[in-house]
Amino acid sequence: MNVHAGSSNPGFVTVVSESGLTQEITSGPFRFRADEPVEVGGGGAGPSPYELLLASLGACTSMTLRLYATRKGWSLERITVRLRHYRVHAQDCVGCETKLAFVDRIDREIELAGELSEQQKGRLHTIAEKCPVHRTLTSRIEIRTSIL
Repeated sequence: MNVHAGSSNPGFVTVVSESGLTQEITSGPFRFRADEPVEVGGGGAGPSPYELLLASLGACTSMTLRLYATRKGWSLERITVRLRHYRVHAQDCVGCETKLAFVDRIDREIELAGELSEQQKGRLHTIAEKCPVHRTLTSRIEIRTSIL
């Protein structure tokens, strides 16, 4: 695996926290904030980390569908992706002797506008499952951490 860290890497993101829960995020030329809602101790200055995760999945899903439909010449006028994150108690672990187990679940609803057949919609459903962020989230992820 050939991985390079640095600002020239298109996937390189820097997150800086100087006080509180507000995070200043830099990704290439873009700057934005993440935060937690006021009711849980944040400043409400930006989307929460899970909202950013959902936004990544939604954006990738929509882009993947747009690219596919365009390549096929299909009449896809608008794509709306709605997402919600839940922590659901794992029912198969009710009798576990360890602490309660939870499973993260994301509900993704895709609304397609345009002159599409049921067969085309079915194909787009299959393609949505193959968007790169979806595949990353459903695969085994290795995160390496170092403290400088």
